[in-house]
Amino acid sequence: MEKHTLSLIIPAYNEEKSIGDCLDYAIANSSGKFMEIIVIDNASSDRTRAIAESKGVTVISEAKKGVMRARQRGFETARGDLLAFIDADTRMPRGWPEKILEEFTNNPRSACLSGPYIYYDTSRWQQLLVKIFWHILAMPVYWIVGYMVVGGNFAIRRAVLEKMNGFDTSIQFYGDDTDIARRANAFGKVIFSPSFFMPTSSRRLAGQGMFKTTFLYVINFISQVIMHKSITKKYKDIR
Repeated sequence: MEKHTLSLIIPAYNEEKSIGDCLDYAIANSSGKFMEIIVIDNASSDRTRAIAESKGVTVISEAKKGVMRARQRGFETARGDLLAFIDADTRMPRGWPEKILEEFTNNPRSACLSGPYIYYDTSRWQQLLVKIFWHILAMPVYWIVGYMVVGGNFAIRRAVLEKMNGFDTSIQFYGDDTDIARRANAFGKVIFSPSFFMPTSSRRLAGQGMFKTTFLYVINFISQVIMHKSITKKYKDIR
């Protein structure tokens, strides 16, 4: 049976309001499964680095802004043979690292594991709409296409990332997760499981609206699947 080492990587740009809680949840629910927790300080101008360092985790700087650049720096820095990625405004649930180790230990052909977001700060009707989106729309698309990744909630084999030549750092934001899923799918099975969920902030939904956010993700998913590139090139930082 394979014996795995698991690294947790958290890209963070000006996340002083969220990174402390994110790390508190990650540390509390790690169950000793992470060999390291790495925060990638992605050109922050606030107290992100100082807060992360106060939690006793490793903090690495990436001067060029961009989530894919931050993930790439994490890939280059981390030592585990399994690399897990979350966003700095997430709250890791209990049992999350155990699910990663179970999947990759039991299924040698698995290249990547991901699952949906759920939102810890939205109204009940919005939570219902999100559940409908994932179960009624997203899951059938996953079954048809064969791959899907949520960028703030996935784990991938280091060996697969090496075969992919790492992350595509030319992608600024939208379509990043589908690019990862599509390219990882060439080297194994990309698993998308509703039970592998990640609570996260709804700030992007609040900042630009639920329907606009959904539309942007959907059109860039389709563009990445069909044309292997994103349509939306620019995005607005929302804090």
